[in-house]
Amino acid sequence: MKKISVLVIDDSALIRKLLTEIINTRPDMEVIGAAPDPLVAREMIRTLNPDVLTLDVEMPKMDGLEFLEKLMRLRPMPVVMVSTLTERGSEATFRALELGAIDFVAKPKMDIRHGLEAYADEIAGKIRTASMAHVRRLAPVTAGNDAANGNIVQMPQHHGISTEKLIIIGASTGGTEAIKDVLVHLPPDCPGILIAQHMPPGFTRSFAERLDRLCKIRVTEAEGGERVLPGHAYIAPGHSHLLLKKNGANYVTELSQADPVNRHRPSVDVLFQSAAQCAGKNAVGVILTGMGRDGAAGMLDMHHAGAYNLAQDETSCVVFGMPREAIAIGAVDEIVPLQDMAKRILARLAGSVRQAVRI
Repeated sequence: MKKISVLVIDDSALIRKLLTEIINTRPDMEVIGAAPDPLVAREMIRTLNPDVLTLDVEMPKMDGLEFLEKLMRLRPMPVVMVSTLTERGSEATFRALELGAIDFVAKPKMDIRHGLEAYADEIAGKIRTASMAHVRRLAPVTAGNDAANGNIVQMPQHHGISTEKLIIIGASTGGTEAIKDVLVHLPPDCPGILIAQHMPPGFTRSFAERLDRLCKIRVTEAEGGERVLPGHAYIAPGHSHLLLKKNGANYVTELSQADPVNRHRPSVDVLFQSAAQCAGKNAVGVILTGMGRDGAAGMLDMHHAGAYNLAQDETSCVVFGMPREAIAIGAVDEIVPLQDMAKRILARLAGSVRQAVRI
């Protein structure tokens, strides 16, 4: 079996050495080169033709984001970012994902050797996922192709959507951009939204703040105990599961630091299962791009409870793992291209779906 070939790009000799050690201990991957800056990396890509890059954000001679943008326009390939847990670092990370990076791994602040070794399984897993991802060429920048400039889907007149209706979303690899592409099209009077996106602590708040700036709805990191309001989206923090609960006539959020489920906290299954119990047929479930099977069992619970479930289609997914698993067990009612997802969600909530594509 051919090993996944990896090129490590980082200005820190220690990080290059540690990443090389971590990757080379895995039987299915190997480091074929290590570059201290993008200019050296550019030549190594031409001569070595790696399957996956790991790329630091802040580097000398050429910024990692500038290099990534050039790469994704001219020679798109799978990239895993190595990012610092800082406000600046998180902003740069989301920009990297927007430019086409597949995923990122956090670089620990202290005790670099111990921290990176602790992340060994995560780093290896993300490299494997990146090697299988759908990589797309970055489109040229034009005045009209920014998702934030997209059309807002209007709620149908006399839609009659009650405050009991909810939208429940789960995603993983590729999900930060997919979630953005759904939320930016939703109107400010849409039902309340709960979101579980696999993401480490320290990044979810920045993710929520970025979406809040782009969207007509209000987007926040869930704090636990909030009343779920129309026109608001609540994102699971990276350290906790997010659950939907009932408090009298109101829906509220709840956070839990229970053990990871499917190796994840937050887990999509945990959110979906709580929605099945509390919202039943009043929920629309949405499973977006991601590796693995987290969310499939919870989406099946939602289906049995009367919810209507949508899955992102394979063509528009970065990784089709999570949607595929949910479809395979009969949890999904409709498969939808990402560009149509907001419209289909609101159409279903308004009861205007005429001939759904049944699975």
